[in-house]
Amino acid sequence: MNKWTSLNDIKAFFKDGMRIMVGGFLTCGTPEKLIDMVVESGVKDLTIICNDAGYPDKGVGKLLMNNQVKKLIVTHIGTNPNAGKLMSEGKIEVELIPQGTFVEQIRAYGGRLGGVLSPTGLHTPVEEGKRIIEVNGQSFILCEPIGADISLINAYHADSLGNLTYKGSARNFNPMMAVASEIVIALVHQRVEDIDPEVVITPHIFVDVLVEG
Repeated sequence: MNKWTSLNDIKAFFKDGMRIMVGGFLTCGTPEKLIDMVVESGVKDLTIICNDAGYPDKGVGKLLMNNQVKKLIVTHIGTNPNAGKLMSEGKIEVELIPQGTFVEQIRAYGGRLGGVLSPTGLHTPVEEGKRIIEVNGQSFILCEPIGADISLINAYHADSLGNLTYKGSARNFNPMMAVASEIVIALVHQRVEDIDPEVVITPHIFVDVLVEG
């Protein structure tokens, strides 16, 4: 099965109201060209799941600037003043999650777990609306799994099957997000014939579409 396609062709995957995960940390490891295709598609009312809100002109900030986002599920928005402005004006909903908990909730979805127990955020607004579970006398917040319809990730190498590697800090959230959605689209820095199985980070079974970029 040939998973390679063109940038323009991936626009057909995007629909109004989707939940889309985007890899990256302050746009390091963010698949910018894939985000550009979401912008060009014009879909709206999106729920974006990402570490942060990027910058006004980079990362998921481009989707915010184009008024395509209904909700952000993130760990912070401080690098994008536009995100704060939209939240204050009630134009988008923002769910803030502690970063360590955020990645574990994504990992839980990929592992088909019922959630994770975390003490982070107890007695703060983080616990509002969540179940508190006591284990051996200690209280924990039950944090439910986080999944998406599509994950947009950024990889370094992909082989003919779609096995992926990542490079340096650009790896960040990408491998976890690659196992937590129905469709995974990877922007690939370099296409290679084969990758040593010992260094594969995301196996091809999790990858649906590859775009060379």
